[in-house]
Amino acid sequence: MPMDDSANSLMAENKGAGSNSLSRLVAERVGWHRIGVVLSLLVIVFALVVLYHLLQDIEVDQVIAAIKETSVSDVVYAAVFVASAYFTLTFYDLFALRTIRHHDVPYRVAALAAFTSYSVGHNVGASIFSAAAVRYRIYSNYGLDATDVAKLSFVAGLTFWLGNATVLGLGIAFVPSAAGAIDQLPGWVNRGLAILTLAILYSYIVWVWRKPRLIGRGQWQVELPSGPFTLLQILIGIVDLSCCALAMYMLMPDEPHLGFVPLAVIFVSATLLGFASHAPGGIGVFDAAMLVALWQMDKEQLLAGLLLFRLLYYIVPFVLSLTILGVRELLLNFAWASGRPNIVPPSAGAPDHAGKKTDRV
Repeated sequence: MPMDDSANSLMAENKGAGSNSLSRLVAERVGWHRIGVVLSLLVIVFALVVLYHLLQDIEVDQVIAAIKETSVSDVVYAAVFVASAYFTLTFYDLFALRTIRHHDVPYRVAALAAFTSYSVGHNVGASIFSAAAVRYRIYSNYGLDATDVAKLSFVAGLTFWLGNATVLGLGIAFVPSAAGAIDQLPGWVNRGLAILTLAILYSYIVWVWRKPRLIGRGQWQVELPSGPFTLLQILIGIVDLSCCALAMYMLMPDEPHLGFVPLAVIFVSATLLGFASHAPGGIGVFDAAMLVALWQMDKEQLLAGLLLFRLLYYIVPFVLSLTILGVRELLLNFAWASGRPNIVPPSAGAPDHAGKKTDRV
């Protein structure tokens, strides 16, 4: 029996009130952050269980032998691509600095902050917080406060996601079976999702192209990059992901042969799963996804490639970053203790009379 308009309105109102009450109840009693942590832990546990089953019959000696048999030239090429990826990451921060109108911060500072924050964030996990902490330690000496660093992190994150959306959208549209190796969905579904992603991306570009767009309120307000600059954002993201995928490609087994585009789709998808888990370096999640998707490859050889990639992309940059940050802190403490002018204690970062941070080391 059809209901009248007043009954429909009352039901909709009650439904909305119930939904808001439930949302408030969850926020007050449980906390969305805790739910996110639980979901991340579930993803990690599931991935570790899958990884355990996949690696049960692995011969460690064969993995070590596969690492030793890897061509030195392939490792060198992979290292060059990793270095190129980290070089590209410096433009994430430089672009974000220019977007939030901090043109006075030089490239060398943006490069330092980007390299150290991303390498620390990649390895420590929860990169939203760990990378932001490193950024703040560096940028606070150049006039940026916590709000500015939050805005910068947002714009840099937007560059990352735009690049991912473009790479996955184009890659899956052309090779839907590559995504199917991870999500187990039919090819036509993956292609449809890829086309939808590209359509949303196109709509976003058109939206920011028409006029300046502001998001947020008060001091948290950020002006989104315009259409042409959004294309530049996408280009930066594509170059970064392509370099990472090429590094992984150089370390993959030669047989069976897999084209670069399918591997790039699988690699980026696995990386995003690892990122979503908030596990340090996506460890366990990324590896399980790669092993599941590339089931046709020799497990020992594939595992050797994954270990070499972790060494080049995670461990070496992490050690370099900690060394750089440690030396920098020693120099700051020494300069302050020596009474050098225009130097503030590393823990303070107090502004000078012009309102700018005086520590420029």
